[in-house]
Amino acid sequence: MPTFQSLGRFRAEYDRLSQKDKAAFRAALPLFIAGVATGQFDPRLRVKGFKSEPGVYEMTWARNGRALWRYGDPIPGKPGPHIIWLRIGTHDIFER
Repeated sequence: MPTFQSLGRFRAEYDRLSQKDKAAFRAALPLFIAGVATGQFDPRLRVKGFKSEPGVYEMTWARNGRALWRYGDPIPGKPGPHIIWLRIGTHDIFER
């Protein structure tokens, strides 16, 4: 099971999401977690490298819902990779 961390900016952006968008993100998380564990992401998530930032990835969690994340250093004593959530919102996160 991967471990997770979120940056302050991610948490602030998540707090501003509508309840519907928060639910959509939470619904996509099991698919994301399974992909992190296997290295094969569900095509619906459209996980790919973020062009503007090497080592950062983007994920589609809704029609206009995107999240940016990266792998962090594994946490000692914890199994699986470590994920750091960077940004969440609409396509606008790619421009700000």
